[in-house]
Amino acid sequence: MNAPAPAPAASPISARLRALRGRLAEKGWHAALIPSSDPHLSEYLPERWQGRVWFSGFTGSSGTLMVSPTRAAVFTDSRYWEQAEAELAGSGVDLVKLDGPAVPAYVQWLVEQPDLAALNADQKQTLTLAVDGTVMGLAQAQMLADALKACQWQLRTQDDVLDGIWPDRPGLPTAAVYEHALPYAATPRRDKLAALRQAMQDKGATHHWIATLDDLAWLLNLRGADVDYNPVFLGHALVSLDKVDLFVGEGKVDAALQARLLNDGVRVQPYAQALPAIRALPQGACLLIDPKRITWGLREAVPDGVKVIEAINPSTLAKSRKTDAEAAFIREAMERDGAAMCIFYAWLEQALGREHISELTIDERLSAERARQPGYVSLSFPTIAGFNGNGAQPHYRATPESHAQISTPQGLCAEGLLLIDSGAQYLGGTTDITRTWAIGTPSAAQKRDYTLVLKGTMGLSRMRFPRGTLGPMLDAVARAPMWEHGMDFGHGTGHGVGYFLNVHEGPQSISKAMPDPNMAMQPGMITSIEPALYRPRQWGIRIENLVLNVPLAPQVPDAPVGTPEHGEYLAFETLTLCPIDTRCIDLNLMRDDELAWLNAYHAEVHRRLMPLLEGDALAWMMERTRPLTR
Repeated sequence: MNAPAPAPAASPISARLRALRGRLAEKGWHAALIPSSDPHLSEYLPERWQGRVWFSGFTGSSGTLMVSPTRAAVFTDSRYWEQAEAELAGSGVDLVKLDGPAVPAYVQWLVEQPDLAALNADQKQTLTLAVDGTVMGLAQAQMLADALKACQWQLRTQDDVLDGIWPDRPGLPTAAVYEHALPYAATPRRDKLAALRQAMQDKGATHHWIATLDDLAWLLNLRGADVDYNPVFLGHALVSLDKVDLFVGEGKVDAALQARLLNDGVRVQPYAQALPAIRALPQGACLLIDPKRITWGLREAVPDGVKVIEAINPSTLAKSRKTDAEAAFIREAMERDGAAMCIFYAWLEQALGREHISELTIDERLSAERARQPGYVSLSFPTIAGFNGNGAQPHYRATPESHAQISTPQGLCAEGLLLIDSGAQYLGGTTDITRTWAIGTPSAAQKRDYTLVLKGTMGLSRMRFPRGTLGPMLDAVARAPMWEHGMDFGHGTGHGVGYFLNVHEGPQSISKAMPDPNMAMQPGMITSIEPALYRPRQWGIRIENLVLNVPLAPQVPDAPVGTPEHGEYLAFETLTLCPIDTRCIDLNLMRDDELAWLNAYHAEVHRRLMPLLEGDALAWMMERTRPLTR
């Protein structure tokens, strides 16, 4: 007789949620909200603030956990729905699919909980939603507080919801802060600080608080390793008209760097002194803060006698516009990154059916090739290598427990589409590229989807547009080829990219989101173009390049474009250098001008990567950049 199968291991999430519900009962709270955020509103979080992952089991980089005495739910957008369904299965945590603004969804979920609704109706009781105000963005917290008032709810922000109920909660990261030096940091921090202070004075501010880590690192020409994939460090800065107080963990800035900073008027202070410093602002001070880049907790700490000016951080706008010197280093980084990609793809095509290859192998091998390039520092985000159905999850991540096999040494090789979204941090720039490759012979349906996505990438890449154009107008251009066939994708078309900083960095973006004037396209901005199509459990296709906004010169001396009558125009310079798989193209869907663009792009890839390649990688690149003809 066969032995009974062992019972499945109990999910640790249930016990963790019980502890959290015990905290609700102890404090008299009716629900708790745990966002994916830290005191700096970072995208990738230090482990200390990954409470949503700990208490739900959902590991996607974006999502919010809501817990009541009887129910729990994770709220996340379409990029993570398949992943969330898999990771939340059996945990007792529901998935709420966000397809619009998050705050109304949070409030609707709360008012629909039967036990809470009964309290609200029968006892006419004002109910309390607890959230740690030091990790919730000011703008979102204001919207949430206003929405709750209409439903007899109140927002409590004074407590760390997770304090004492997360055993062995990680502490603050301890990696050293270092200088982003010449030649890559071509603009001295003295000059950046002078420009910032001029912007402060223009707005009538005597002080300015900076909490976002990319702004802080860019302004002071400093970098760190406190946040995975982003070369930043935990810190705050209080900038006045004659000095800067930089709040960082003790021991993270060595004596020599402290001396150089002090020479530029920057005094290093303990990280824990940030909130006391904002509370100690003098009466009559005028504090400039960015409501989208500061937390509710920091705003609450501002004394009543201090005037607050709300506007975008001047550094956010300044760092989005790369200088000519920065653009030159970024082009070099793109060449190095493209060379690494070609070396990897040459190996991949030769190894199919001869070596063991899985999604994990792809991540390891591609990361290793990048690490060999000059100036490499780290990856810029976790590599997404999704084969067939896994590629239909926009933020898929292969794990040792769950990944697809592609090839074996015995000659077996699966067929389908392989989507690889990857990037790296170099001292001279940040890269992000997606390519989708055929493994075997693509089907007619796969070719159709691939070609429509490529047409979207090319169509937007070729656009000329007035300076100041907002994202939704450009977003529609990338979607138009798919819309013609009744297709679409759920995420934005493009995000801003930093300079050896965050791979997702504003204020610019290309999406259907409600436009913000600060998101307007300006010269020097770098943005991704990455339309896509996803067939759940079948395949995913995404083709992504980074582009630089460049001023468009008139084609002839008396052309109206660029004159005062028609305003200044911009065009996209494609920065990313790597072949696009022409085997997946349905030529019947391509126009002659589109073929011309693709052939010109491949000619540029050939010209600039050829000096960096040799042997098999050079041969592969030359084959994959051959002109495509009908």
